[in-house]
Amino acid sequence: QVQLVESGGGLVQPGGSLRVSCAASGNIGSILTMGWYRQAPGKQRELVAVITNAGDTNYAASVEGRFTISRDSGKNTVYLQMNSLKAEDTAVYYCNAGGWERGVPVEYWGQGTQVTVSS
Repeated sequence: QVQLVESGGGLVQPGGSLRVSCAASGNIGSILTMGWYRQAPGKQRELVAVITNAGDTNYAASVEGRFTISRDSGKNTVYLQMNSLKAEDTAVYYCNAGGWERGVPVEYWGQGTQVTVSS
């Protein structure tokens, strides 16, 4: 089992920056990828960024060049650095982890952290 806890988030004006964090605990050895999703009211949850154990990253087109996903050396914490924030970035940001446990694909979600971009 893996537990994910997001932190950070808050109110930022357009053009500002914010970094959210996701701390993973439990059977972290089972994790192959970690990522961030977001969901705004009335909209579907969308992928923002992912990072693999090998360090490969992928971003949604809407955030590429502005957001950066990274992880610590222990690979149990993932960060999302958000720069040049726009009002449309306002959403609840969820941490996600995917991997395998005893040959079974598994997926975990955090509770989410609110990011509001407004002047």
